[in-house]
Amino acid sequence: MSFDPRPPMHPAPPAAPTPGRSDRTGRIVAIVVGAVAVAGLVGFGSYTVLDRTVGDRPERDGAASDSKPGGPPPTAAAGGPVRGEKTWDAEKLGRDHVAGDVDYPMTPPVGGNHDQVWMNCQGDVYEKPLADVNAVHSLEHGAVWVTYNATASDADVSALASRVSSTPFTLMSPYPSQAGTITLTAWGKQLTVDGAEDERVDAFLSAYVQGPQTPEPGAPCTGGLAAPR
Repeated sequence: MSFDPRPPMHPAPPAAPTPGRSDRTGRIVAIVVGAVAVAGLVGFGSYTVLDRTVGDRPERDGAASDSKPGGPPPTAAAGGPVRGEKTWDAEKLGRDHVAGDVDYPMTPPVGGNHDQVWMNCQGDVYEKPLADVNAVHSLEHGAVWVTYNATASDADVSALASRVSSTPFTLMSPYPSQAGTITLTAWGKQLTVDGAEDERVDAFLSAYVQGPQTPEPGAPCTGGLAAPR
């Protein structure tokens, strides 16, 4: 057994840090951390400003963009009936198809049992009176029926004919026995005016041409009678 006469060797001590190196490292770390914090604050501030801007922006949906100066006309679509209109209980108006005439309780009729064939009502203007039973069927399809008696002026008749001919789901005819000069009739709805210039004419058409009162929405206004029987 032998012994090594050399003294035992010890590991070399760790090298002393280079002066200033740890300080620089600490400053770099601090700068990086600070930059990250600042970026986070800037991002949060931008989000807050953006969110507040969006929240404060006025709503621009269809209802807002479609609004017109002066407010809506006095129509049922605006939340109420047209001024001066008369209304009947639609549930009490018959809807059966019958042969022959029907004794309607109002003139012109606003609904009730009717003939199985309707009058064409795609803006059709008739020069002769119509059979009630055919015109009522048109009302069931969502049409507005414009009628006038002998007291209506030629100018009013011409203006009404122009308005009707450009409006699908309407029809027009003389009605000598009606009391009012001009009458507009939809299913369960009726309005009488003295002249075509009355703003309620357009209001009634806007409200009730294929309006919510229509018993058969989607039914056609063509394919019926093109002339009174």
